[in-house]
Amino acid sequence: MGTPCRYSAFMADGLSARYQDLLTGSYDCVDRIVLNGYFRPGHSAGGFRIWWHNLTGGVETWDHTHLMRLAGRFSRRVRGWAKANAVPVIDCRAGERKHDLAEEYLKTTPVTQGVFPILVRKAQVPVWDVSVSGKQHHLERKKPMPYVNHYSFHILDPDWGHVTIKISGHPPFPAQIIFNGHEYVACQAQKAGIGFTKEGNCFTHIADAAGLAKIADTWSEESAIGRLSQVCERWIYSSCLCFALDWEEQQRSGFRYRYSNYQVEYSRNLLFELGGRMDQVFQTLIDRSRTALNLDTIKTILGYRRRPRYRTRKRKSAEWEVTVEKPTYDLTIFRLHCGKLTLKIYTKGERAQRAPLRIEAMAHNVTELDCGRSLEQFPRIIAELKGMLEHDSCSPCPVSTHASSRTTLWNGCRNRLW
Repeated sequence: MGTPCRYSAFMADGLSARYQDLLTGSYDCVDRIVLNGYFRPGHSAGGFRIWWHNLTGGVETWDHTHLMRLAGRFSRRVRGWAKANAVPVIDCRAGERKHDLAEEYLKTTPVTQGVFPILVRKAQVPVWDVSVSGKQHHLERKKPMPYVNHYSFHILDPDWGHVTIKISGHPPFPAQIIFNGHEYVACQAQKAGIGFTKEGNCFTHIADAAGLAKIADTWSEESAIGRLSQVCERWIYSSCLCFALDWEEQQRSGFRYRYSNYQVEYSRNLLFELGGRMDQVFQTLIDRSRTALNLDTIKTILGYRRRPRYRTRKRKSAEWEVTVEKPTYDLTIFRLHCGKLTLKIYTKGERAQRAPLRIEAMAHNVTELDCGRSLEQFPRIIAELKGMLEHDSCSPCPVSTHASSRTTLWNGCRNRLW
């Protein structure tokens, strides 16, 4: 067995400390990041009217027909550009996993930087509708919320790897930008000359553990805000919005995106020297927690049973869950789901050498963390998620004094696991 290479900064939780003699290394990293991109004036009736006036020079063309023409122009430009540049445009069916489809194209694409496929699928989004009565123009949201085409631009970036920008074809063109923290760390490690082996979304061997850990640590720094903003600005105007508004129209109408956090995942990855030992540890963890953490216990620990109920809660089974899943032979997932927070522990099976055991803390909507949603709050959100993985029975959330009551109680529940 090789000499264990542990990162002392990441060994604060009880699970890592308990099994540190079985580990060859461990690292923390941000996983999936989803940002919302929005043009703030376009989401209010008055702001949208002013933007339309700046774009067209008046309100004479402010009607439903011209709004639909703008959406139609977006579609025609996307498909025309894609055909001229041999970029596939794929209309996806309901239930089809777009990211997996893009990953298949990534294996064979000759593109080294820029857009490689564009995937199209309908989704619900707020859409403005204009009714005209004489000289009066009345603007309101369509009801019910319609399903409209969304275009997912899958992009290869030299610093971030695979980046996805999903944008609605209807004004004010709301967007989502999706990143993977492991791909960013892998790109930066390659530039720094750090050797590693990456299987899927996990590093299984690291030549310079301290160097890679230093790169992964930058996610919790203030500089992460600027890096996220830069990569968004690099692509969203020149590769996505340009099909709706050319550069001159963007400048004339003052169309600029702002960004906010939506979903963030943070993981702790424990690399075991022997896959069999790792699987034994994981199965023991599940067996110990299976009876203690049933759904009724979770609700009690998190204070759900003691809270006054002012409204009927719907879909309770989806909001509060404890599950053990085995979707394939060599994959077992333990999931603790509470509202918009999820703790997930899983492994890829005992056959792998240096098998990883991953613990993930996920905020499906960052509003649950009471940190604010603006991009400037990204380091604080990372600190909160990291605190969800730290084990300290005296201080459930040591990294922040502003954690929500649910997050604090959540950490008490997490402490029942290890």
